[in-house]
Amino acid sequence: MKRVGVIGGGQLAWMMGDAAKKLGVELIVQTPRRDDPAVAIAQETVLASVDDAIATKTLAQKCDVITFENEFVNLDELSVLAQQGACFRPRLEALAPLLDKYHQRCYLKDLGLPVPNFFALERQENLASKIESLDFPVVLKSRRHGYDGQGTFIIQDLATLQQKLSDINLFLIEEFIPFERELAIIAARSVEGEVVTYPIVETQQEQQVCRRVIVPADITLKQAAEIEAIAHTLLNSLQVVGVFGIELFLTKNGKVLVNEIAPRTHNSGHFSLNACKTSQFEQHLRAVSGFPLSDPSLQCASAVMVNLLGYENSQRDYKSQRRQLAEIPQSHVYWYGKTESRPGRKLGHVTVLLDTGNWDAANATAHTIESIWYPS
Repeated sequence: MKRVGVIGGGQLAWMMGDAAKKLGVELIVQTPRRDDPAVAIAQETVLASVDDAIATKTLAQKCDVITFENEFVNLDELSVLAQQGACFRPRLEALAPLLDKYHQRCYLKDLGLPVPNFFALERQENLASKIESLDFPVVLKSRRHGYDGQGTFIIQDLATLQQKLSDINLFLIEEFIPFERELAIIAARSVEGEVVTYPIVETQQEQQVCRRVIVPADITLKQAAEIEAIAHTLLNSLQVVGVFGIELFLTKNGKVLVNEIAPRTHNSGHFSLNACKTSQFEQHLRAVSGFPLSDPSLQCASAVMVNLLGYENSQRDYKSQRRQLAEIPQSHVYWYGKTESRPGRKLGHVTVLLDTGNWDAANATAHTIESIWYPS
């Protein structure tokens, strides 16, 4: 397959550009704005919202296979196109149990994978009795369309929870996990069912937004094997074709719990662009195009990736800070070309390759990057 449609035109689709050239694949992007990052690398653009199924029908007529940059789609409408012959990878049946976070939790639990305790409420009358089984604090999540901390709230008491619930129609409540670390793994599955996994990473979040990724994570061989087994179980159960990101908690007693599944390339895998023999973006295009998967292993001792998050409302391009970041030895600066900055928005990222596997050195490098990027 040579023409791949991508629903979504943000930085994840933009970072497929170099891989597409390498593989001889043409990218056609469905995205609502002409200034979205992936428009610059697309062979052709269908200007429309990502949930516009009529536009996706046009996209399907222009390409051999359709994949996803985000999960904000209408599966019911897309299923009509699938019945008419449109090829989606991953298949819509693999996305169906994942897009609603409550359904995702239920699916993982049914597979026997370890997850936090959780429940969903359609009405509030049983709230007090149900919450007793979890105790405060609890985590409240919107069941759809939450990302980068949006729609996720840590709630300290019943009164605050009741107030917050009045603003949200569909919600998931789960126990708060006092984790030691947050981890993530990128995994890919091919048309033939081959599964490959990337090195497990430690992710460091602030206000539910990823700030830093350190690879490889400092975990035991047993924990690594358990996480890799989770990835294989999930992707094979769903019969996925493409790349998935799996976020996890590591508790203080060494237990691994699955936090969330992203059915697409993922922020925690950006390090692979420079640190791995095959990036997650090339791997994804290989999978959905029917090519053999390639080697995901590290080609350096370790690496650190830092997101360049907006900290103000402006239309600056931050060229001075980007020049300073590029001067860090073995650094690779990615700027997404977004025209507007706002607090918490992902504007770019920096990956630094390291010659040592020392966690403290990686953490120190992350702090150096942030001292350049953020105002003192």
